[in-house]
Amino acid sequence: MSLGSGMNAALDSILAAKTIEDVWEVLLLKLQSWGFQNVLYGFTRFHTENGFGDTTDHLVLTNLGPDYVKGYFNDGRYKHGPIVTWAAQNAGVCSWAYIDEVYESLDSKALDTVEFNRSFGVSSGYTIGFSNATTRSKGAIGLSMQRFKGTQEQADAIWTKYGQEIKILCDVSHLKIISLPFDLRRLTARQREVLEWVGDGKTSADVAQIMGLTTATVEKHLKLARDALGVDTTAQAILKASLLNQFYRI
Repeated sequence: MSLGSGMNAALDSILAAKTIEDVWEVLLLKLQSWGFQNVLYGFTRFHTENGFGDTTDHLVLTNLGPDYVKGYFNDGRYKHGPIVTWAAQNAGVCSWAYIDEVYESLDSKALDTVEFNRSFGVSSGYTIGFSNATTRSKGAIGLSMQRFKGTQEQADAIWTKYGQEIKILCDVSHLKIISLPFDLRRLTARQREVLEWVGDGKTSADVAQIMGLTTATVEKHLKLARDALGVDTTAQAILKASLLNQFYRI
C-alpha cells in the first residue's frame, strides 16, 4: 500500500514529536480530515484481572469536552462499556455495529454506558485495541462521527476506504505516545533526580554527596516522590516513574 503525501507528513510529524500533546494535535487533525470528528484515546500500564487500576494512572486524551469526560470517565462508566470490554480482551479493530449485536445481552451498567454515549451523540464509529508488550498494559482509541449527525453506515464507508491508513496512523501514534513522558503524577526535577540516582544503585548518602545536599534532604525528596507517585516504597517509586517515562528527560 502506498501512502499519500499527507499521510507521510503526518507520520513524520508524529515520529518527530517531543510531547504527547504534539502527537495528539497531528493525530486529531488527520482523523478529522477523514471524517472522524471526535476521538478518545486511553492507556494504562496498571491493568489487572480485576480492572483498570487507579484512574489517576490513566492517560486519557479526547476532544469530547469536560461534561462527557466527567460522565464517561470520572464517573466510571467506561469500565462497563461493551467496546471497552472488547478492547480490554482483544487487539484489532471493532466496528460500533458490535453494540447493536450484543445489546440484548448487556447488563444494566453496560446499557447505562451505551445510553450515556448516545445522549452525547457518540454512537457511530470504530475502536482500535492496541497490541501491547505486557499483560498489564492496555490501550485503545475510539473514533466517532460528528455528534448527532454521522451514521454507522457512513463510518463503515470511511473505514472501507481509509481503514488501513487510519490503523497505521493510530498504531504509530500509540507507540510514540507510550515512549514519551507521562506527566500524570508530576515529579519535581529534584525528586526525579534523586530517584534516578537511587535507581542507579546509589545510597541516600551517596546521592547527598553527588547532589551537594544533606542526607535528610535526599530522604525528604524521596518521600515526596513516593507521595506524588502514590506508592509506599522507594523501589515502587522507581518502578512507577520508569513506567511513566519520567527518568532522564530532556
